[in-house]
Amino acid sequence: MNKLTLTLLFILTCFCLQAQDTLPKFSVRNVGNKRIIIEWVNNFQNANQISIQRSFDSLKGYKTILTVPDPSNPQNGYADTKADNDHMFYRLYILLERGVYLFSNIKRPVMDTMSAGKRINGMPGKPSVVIPVIGGDSVTNIRSNNKPKIEAWIPSKYVYTNNDGYVRISLPDDPDKKYGIRFFTSDDKPIFELKDIKERTFKLDKTSFYRSGWFKFELYRDGELIEKNKFFLPKEF
Repeated sequence: MNKLTLTLLFILTCFCLQAQDTLPKFSVRNVGNKRIIIEWVNNFQNANQISIQRSFDSLKGYKTILTVPDPSNPQNGYADTKADNDHMFYRLYILLERGVYLFSNIKRPVMDTMSAGKRINGMPGKPSVVIPVIGGDSVTNIRSNNKPKIEAWIPSKYVYTNNDGYVRISLPDDPDKKYGIRFFTSDDKPIFELKDIKERTFKLDKTSFYRSGWFKFELYRDGELIEKNKFFLPKEF
């Protein structure tokens, strides 16, 4: 396949995907409480890497803040809680096969004033949307009138993995509360449980999970379930 044919196929693919409102299009929402939600729908069949980049400037200085563990997921998202302010610039870097890559358009966060479970009307000509938030920071379900429901995974801000592959725990600094975490395999088989956690910030040894892949967890505060979510341990761990 010559370069001209590859380029034409690439342009045609991008045009079709944009018509379906998929990658390289994405959304950036400021949901308050120092959380910026970056979300997208992926119709690329050959995405080898998808990275989120952030910058103070719209033209330069972009730094990768996350490379998603599985770029083939049809829906994905990330909660950025480390931004210096709520008007940074964001873009996606998408690497395809044969070294072909592209950057998305550049976006800044749009304030999301919708509260959980409330229906609002969209702009003229657009369907209304319902966005119920489950567990505060876990999965956001998005449903519109003529589209199937999309489940976009948003990593937890309490239990998550970093680039070093460790599972990090960052609990609220409230010493009067008792926290516990139960860990499960991706098919809901119990692995182990942490009870009455004393430390508020710590990491778990990678060998505790014996393999790579997705793991689920349940976070409890004073015996009450406050979050159900999951995290990914890469093969390199």
